[in-house]
Amino acid sequence: MNKENILKILKKYWGYDSFRPLQEDIVMSILSGKDTLGLMPTGGGKSITFQVPALALDGMAIVVTPLISLMKDQVDNLKRRNIKALYLHSGMSVRERRITEEKLVNGNVKLLYVSPERLRNERFISLLRMLTVSFIVVDEAHCISQWGYDFRPAYLNISGLRKQYPKLPVLALTATATPDVEKDICHKLMMEDPKIFRMSFARSNINYIVRHAETKIYEIFHILSRTQGCSIVYVRSRKKTKEIADYLALAGISATYYHAGLDSDVKEERQNAWQRDGVRVMVATNAFGMGIDKPDVRVVIHCDLPPSLEEYYQEAGRAGRDGKLSWAVLLTSSKDPALLKRRVTEAFPPRDEIKLIYERVCNYLNVAMDEGYEKIAEFDVEKFCDTFACQQKRCLSSLRLLGQAGYLEFMEETEHRSRVMILLEREELYQLHDLRKDAEIVLNSLMRLYPGLFVDYVFINERNLSKEAKMDENGIYEALLELSRKKIIHYVPRSRSPFIYFPTAREERKYLIIGKNIYEDRKSVMEKRTGAMLKYAFDSDVCRERRMLEYFGQHDAADCGKCDVCRARNADDSKSDKLYLERITRYFDIKGGKVDLRIMERDLKIPSEKFKRLFSFLMGEGYITIDGNRCEWNN
Repeated sequence: MNKENILKILKKYWGYDSFRPLQEDIVMSILSGKDTLGLMPTGGGKSITFQVPALALDGMAIVVTPLISLMKDQVDNLKRRNIKALYLHSGMSVRERRITEEKLVNGNVKLLYVSPERLRNERFISLLRMLTVSFIVVDEAHCISQWGYDFRPAYLNISGLRKQYPKLPVLALTATATPDVEKDICHKLMMEDPKIFRMSFARSNINYIVRHAETKIYEIFHILSRTQGCSIVYVRSRKKTKEIADYLALAGISATYYHAGLDSDVKEERQNAWQRDGVRVMVATNAFGMGIDKPDVRVVIHCDLPPSLEEYYQEAGRAGRDGKLSWAVLLTSSKDPALLKRRVTEAFPPRDEIKLIYERVCNYLNVAMDEGYEKIAEFDVEKFCDTFACQQKRCLSSLRLLGQAGYLEFMEETEHRSRVMILLEREELYQLHDLRKDAEIVLNSLMRLYPGLFVDYVFINERNLSKEAKMDENGIYEALLELSRKKIIHYVPRSRSPFIYFPTAREERKYLIIGKNIYEDRKSVMEKRTGAMLKYAFDSDVCRERRMLEYFGQHDAADCGKCDVCRARNADDSKSDKLYLERITRYFDIKGGKVDLRIMERDLKIPSEKFKRLFSFLMGEGYITIDGNRCEWNN
């Protein structure tokens, strides 16, 4: 397909006349059938690079992504553009998966988003053989590398998909990859002579600042009271989000807070208020930000040190996507190095402890020996830790390592909005006579508010339904349950419980293997990342941006001139220049007439480069005249 037709697709569905930098190169590479790796920083417009060719090619693109919430958001956005897209992930019910599979077989679907766990499922793989696949997309591709900061073993299942479609091009996308991770991505995805497109990690409009502050909450207020515009404050605990937001609000700065533990309605309400500029500051954990493309964020403050430069770069990069002057501020204190190093210890409990957690989880969820294959069960971490007197952080770390070893998958991202599907035909609804009045009102309100209920599950909001039906939320809930009991609708209430997925049957504790590549190697990598983060935060000898760019493999980067290190150095240079100029002036006064530049440089002991620069300045301003090695002050 030629460039003109590609631009027509871009204009028709997205309203853009042209691509952003690198987008067109990646699109044309995929259309030419080449394996492609795209390294695009946060806000670079990754989704366009696979959505446009998916529409241009026959068949359906498979998009592997680890983030269920982002998967849902992208599919919703595509549907609003009249693009047929679906998703499949391990958290869906059997009924939901089957409805989706029927649509795949019967409909002209252009994009299918799948979680990497799905690629283990034989039923799904068999289904794919009935479909025409155009190409494979691996989003957040760093997750396939054990050297990446967010390694997910389920991503290794992509190799099986690659073997099933050896001639199809693969597009791997990531915002953060060191040179080692980049090579590992290409190797694990079996890419043949891949085209690699790198967008510079430099963000010329962002000023990277590190500030030392023992009382960080006061420093946050100090920064926000002296800057303007929309801001994000990142913290590492849910409790802190509320504390800081309340403090800022009392101090007269419009603020709210956000973390994964809030109800979906509350999260959506706060996110919308912030995006519409109804509130200036969002204080949040790292649960906030992924998939949010607000261009005018002026300040991003990190109250706590992130675990790695990859995460810091991604989160700080949410500032200034409109290209205007913005600030990324990292606050440090004397306690931070010890806290960051302690996270490494917490992330790698002893192997015996990890194996014991596995055994206890299986017992807690009633999974018998040699059973549990592809079992999904809700898992209340707090209740589990109370039951077995476990420390929650160590328990979560054990679950993560068990996931990397392939024994179970702990799904934290499991907040499901309420959803409804009508089970009867439309004509059958007219024959219902034994419904309570409240249930009838709610059924009619559902049909008024939510189209498509007869063909698929539709997300609903009980609060909006309450307003429409003029009933309290408890009454809405009871009516929905009655309609569900009578098999008129299928109602899945909102759920926030995490769950555990077993990709294999339960094994005996003594046979569990937590290999060197899972434990010692990963621990070593985490220690290196922690060291790089501490160097960035506490070493003020190197430009902040240059240090970050060198970490990502850009070794030709120059000093940015605007971070706190560069500003301090420029201020020092300005002071030293003034002192040297005074000494030069006095030298001319004492010597009088023409002086020998070589002797003058030796006498004044001014560094050679600085000496040349200062004399170039004096000559340019007309203060001196130079003739060979002789120089004279102009009176």
